Amino acid sequence: MDLAEIGRVMRRRWYVLLPGLLLTAALTTAVHLLIPVEYQSQSTVTLLNSSKATEAFDGNPFLSTQASLTGMADGLARNLNSDGAKADLKALGVTGKHEVKIADNAQGPFMWLTVTGTDPAAVLKSDELLAGYADKRLKEFQTQQSVAPEAMIRMATIVPPQKPEAQTKTRIQYIVMVGALGFVLSLVAVFFVEARRRTPRGKDRPAPAGTRTAAQAPVPVGAAPAATDETMALRTVGPGGAGAT
Repeated sequence: MDLAEIGRVMRRRWYVLLPGLLLTAALTTAVHLLIPVEYQSQSTVTLLNSSKATEAFDGNPFLSTQASLTGMADGLARNLNSDGAKADLKALGVTGKHEVKIADNAQGPFMWLTVTGTDPAAVLKSDELLAGYADKRLKEFQTQQSVAPEAMIRMATIVPPQKPEAQTKTRIQYIVMVGALGFVLSLVAVFFVEARRRTPRGKDRPAPAGTRTAAQAPVPVGAAPAATDETMALRTVGPGGAGAT
């Protein structure tokens, strides 16, 4: 079946295709309305060595980096993603979903603080609150271990919370998936109806009930019966086997 034949079938069974397409359009519109647009804001922070450890570098913390800072960043990220931290952040007014992790391809103790939600203003405010809470938790960890203030690891903001950006990838994927599925099912329905309505043709197809073949047809009154192959042979050869005139 070529494209021309497919087009003819679709045109012929438009009464099946049209409702399917309308239903597909309704479903895609429902997905568009029911799945809200999500916004995401992200900030980047880094952990710095203590002021005491940077004395040999004239107090410049960016010249003094240690592997322990990356380990501390990993531990802090795990704590900020815990259920206890989620409860604290919710009490502070953080809405939406937050995530803290070491930045991809980071060559130091860099952390991404990300907040996702449906309200752009609330997302931006939540990311700011998350950054402040992360700095507070870092100080609490060290205070619990009785670390002297001048020996404490510090946190610095590299990239402040950014303006929330719309995240439409997931929404578009659902819309495309529903639209494609609805169109395919509509075509399946069209060709199913076409197959059921199309009359099969073939030599071996049995005759419909109530019809008679030519041999079974009744002979009209007064008409001579139709000659068969046997009678034609007798007329040609004759009773005695010789040709008859």
